[in-house]
Amino acid sequence: MSSILRAQPSTANEIEADAADALFVRAAGRAMHVLGAFHQASGPLSLSEIAARANIDRSAAQRLVHTLLKLGHLRRGPDGRGYLPGIRILDTTLDLLRLDPMVQKATPVLLELRKTVRERVDLSFYDETRLVYALRMQSKRETFYATLVGHSVPTYCTAGGRAALAVLSEDEARAIVERTPLHPYTSKTEMNVDEIMARIARAREDGYAVVVDEFVQGEVAIGVALAQKGVPLGALHVAGSLSEWTPDAFVEKIAPSATEAVRAVVGSL
Repeated sequence: MSSILRAQPSTANEIEADAADALFVRAAGRAMHVLGAFHQASGPLSLSEIAARANIDRSAAQRLVHTLLKLGHLRRGPDGRGYLPGIRILDTTLDLLRLDPMVQKATPVLLELRKTVRERVDLSFYDETRLVYALRMQSKRETFYATLVGHSVPTYCTAGGRAALAVLSEDEARAIVERTPLHPYTSKTEMNVDEIMARIARAREDGYAVVVDEFVQGEVAIGVALAQKGVPLGALHVAGSLSEWTPDAFVEKIAPSATEAVRAVVGSL
């Protein structure tokens, strides 16, 4: 699915630069590169594929894969073919979510917001060119990818993303947009950088961003940034169907509740 964005694997030059750091443990870094090899995978990976994606030689990949397999961070694929991420990774995911202050404070607020608006409500972390979902509270329209924590979306054409970019200065936001690969997710995805910046400026003025049909066909979404001291931390998103809402009616109904929810979360951090 083209809308799934993942962190890009480190290049060989970046790995060597990290290794020059006296405190950097090169073996640990390579192990993380092995786990990162699955970011763009569509199924089990062979040892050779892992080595190529992790930018390491096959011998090193074999030792690291064996170690991670023994520790439960990797597992064998169906019929013993290839490798997949292991269950132990979910333990780390849970630690991130349960210990993160923003997720702790936002969870009860989003639960209440979901009851009020009766539409899909999400919370995401800001990662410059993308947002990574941390909480997903579904409405009556559910899809497989829309339920997955860790799923990520671009900042340039999503409501939460534009709201987060609006926290930054004009120059900072433009630099991020200009280094983001622009992809037409729908026929209405805005691809012109100047127009994207104009919409980010509108979000900066309004205190929230609205996206209609640009990322998901038939969807209207409102995004409000969660930020502290001029630094975007993430965003709250509320999404509805254009078969049930006009954009103006959605904004009128949802924007006040969404912005109030964000104030409550930020005020408690």
